[in-house]
Amino acid sequence: SPTPIFDGKKVRAGTHINGIGSHTPNARELDTTIVKRSKFIGDSREACFKEAGDIMIPLEAGEIQESHYFADIGEVVTRKKEGRVSDEEITIFKSNGLAVQDAATAKLVYDKAVEKGIGTEISL
Repeated sequence: SPTPIFDGKKVRAGTHINGIGSHTPNARELDTTIVKRSKFIGDSREACFKEAGDIMIPLEAGEIQESHYFADIGEVVTRKKEGRVSDEEITIFKSNGLAVQDAATAKLVYDKAVEKGIGTEISL
């Protein structure tokens, strides 16, 4: 959508948001208010600043700085950067969808199928 889907002023402290619905520069599901109020974590800094209107639009409007992007999810998972630091903090994870996520999901599905003895093996 070219317009956010909810009002960021109504988001309660301690909320976590997974933003996965928009991944084009002119579309957004998150309004500027909630982006400004939140710790912003993405799947990829590069992807977010090239594809995610959720952060690109408030950046271009001068409402936030590039430094508002806190971390890539990998930095949080590997504890290079700390995720949520209090029960009151609002956090956002913005996913644009990366090929590595698709590959990891495919591997998980494959492993589960092998474990259950289902599916058809095809030699290429």
